[in-house]
Amino acid sequence: MIKQLDDWLIAACTRQASDLHLSVGVSPIIRINGELIQLDAPSIKPQDTELLVQSILNEKQLDQLECNGEIDFSYSIPKVSRFRVNAYRQRSCYSLAFRVIPREIPTLQSLELPNVLETLCLRPHGLFLVTGPTGSGKSTTLAAIIDYLNRTVSRHIITLEDPIEYLHSHNKCIIQQREIGSDTHSFAFGLRSALRQDPDLILVGEMRDLETVRTALTAAETGHLVLATLHTNDAVSTIDRIIDIFPAEQQGQIRVQLASELVTVVSQRLFPTPDHKGRRAAIELMINNQAISHLIREKKIYQIPSVIQVNRAQGMQTMANAIKEMVMKRLIASESIESFV
Repeated sequence: MIKQLDDWLIAACTRQASDLHLSVGVSPIIRINGELIQLDAPSIKPQDTELLVQSILNEKQLDQLECNGEIDFSYSIPKVSRFRVNAYRQRSCYSLAFRVIPREIPTLQSLELPNVLETLCLRPHGLFLVTGPTGSGKSTTLAAIIDYLNRTVSRHIITLEDPIEYLHSHNKCIIQQREIGSDTHSFAFGLRSALRQDPDLILVGEMRDLETVRTALTAAETGHLVLATLHTNDAVSTIDRIIDIFPAEQQGQIRVQLASELVTVVSQRLFPTPDHKGRRAAIELMINNQAISHLIREKKIYQIPSVIQVNRAQGMQTMANAIKEMVMKRLIASESIESFV
């Protein structure tokens, strides 16, 4: 069954798919430029996915799958690619979703991200957030930022990932990559430990809970740059999410911390190109300045889009403006953006 799995994954890579889905009762399905396409293969049986999870998971991972009903892990085919995998139970059977991780780490230039990110990621401390829905390229953007730093400056970087996706080699930076579940217990636990490991920069794969957010803010305050992701759609919802995760009596202090330590919120979404042969990221970029810091402190976060709008010369842009500009330049398909402008 492993040989068959590798063949399907190689087919996904060859056809430049982003994902492979294995579900009982249907043939393997790949996602190409957002569209689901069935492979020419027999329907998957319950024993097929049962055998797969038993073959590619170790005993500890199998126990976690049995206990939680799902697990994130990584899988690799030498000289082909690495894959982020989620195995989960549905209707008493196992399903698996594989996300293709390109072998080469993309550059900020190849992703056509705003040039100002190169300056922002060199800040000595603060909170640098990359946000967007699942599958919007957040992990790829973070990997490109780490790669840029690795080629540019001397830093000690600790990453906390679930699972590890892109593999970074030491270059100008020392990069320690830790995987949740195998190298450390949780994002919050790993983040607390990282503060005792002399880091310059800490990457947090996802800020999921109050303790992780609190420790990330503390790390930013104590002289570290913290890169992290959230599943939010724009700067306003990102700041609201961070504040709202705390009890009401703590929110005033969190506003003060966030107003001081927030560096930027980079929110992104992927849209198909006009020929539907690829996808490109539209970026909303908010850079914290005196005006935005004041709005955060004064509970006027809803006014942030206006500040972004009037600071386009400093590199800021709203999602609506980013999308309109990309449509005008024929970089993304106009029919895919109706709900965003």
